[in-house]
Amino acid sequence: MKRLTFLVLALGSLFAPLIHAADDGRVYELRIYTCNEGKLDALLSRFRDHTCKLFEKHGMGNVGYWVPVDEENGSKTTLIYVLEHKSREAAKESFKAFGADPEWQAARKASEEGGKILAKAPESIFMKPTDFSPPLTIAKGSKPRVFEMRTYTTPEGKLDALLARFRDHTVKLFTKHGMTNLAYWTPTDADKGATNKLIYILAHDSKEAGLASFTAFRADPDWIKAKAESEKDGPLTIQPQAEGVKSIYMKATDFSPIQ
Repeated sequence: MKRLTFLVLALGSLFAPLIHAADDGRVYELRIYTCNEGKLDALLSRFRDHTCKLFEKHGMGNVGYWVPVDEENGSKTTLIYVLEHKSREAAKESFKAFGADPEWQAARKASEEGGKILAKAPESIFMKPTDFSPPLTIAKGSKPRVFEMRTYTTPEGKLDALLARFRDHTVKLFTKHGMTNLAYWTPTDADKGATNKLIYILAHDSKEAGLASFTAFRADPDWIKAKAESEKDGPLTIQPQAEGVKSIYMKATDFSPIQ
């Protein structure tokens, strides 16, 4: 009986999803890589075979890795991923150690024998979870799904009102209409949008399902009422809306912890 209990506990710890509370002090880093034409597969191979495990070796947590679904958003040239760090200072030290690691230097050199992979320096945005962001569950889904990264930019002074609308209405209405709330963040640095941006990721069964969910969401009387009440003093995202709300549908890479 004791051996059976031990086995059950061991297997439970092995397969249980990794869950972190939104307020435990961790910071997250959104990184966006743009490749030279024809180099995305080489970049993905480098991450799959070397980079991800070296990130872990140096104290960084792999959260999710995605490639855009649509060509206009970079399906052939772009890798989007999120790392988890114990703190901002820890992130700095981790990347310093990673960059100096001989295994990384060798992997980078070998991967670029046919030409440089990245077209430009990676974009990096450090973020903190909002108080309504669900606990981040790093686990594989039970079935294939697509992800949607949405970035909202508010007029100055309107971010708190936008967050309040999400906290009180939007998040639960997303769930009502079949969308899965993965995480909600705000940038930590002023030049990256600390006072006027909300970045979040949803999961859908498919892109078509995501579009249908948003159609139903926008027609929901509860949403229409909440939107009207929250915007009595003006819109909460900059106008035109195409500038204030950015959406990128994505598919998880085969090595992404979140699937």
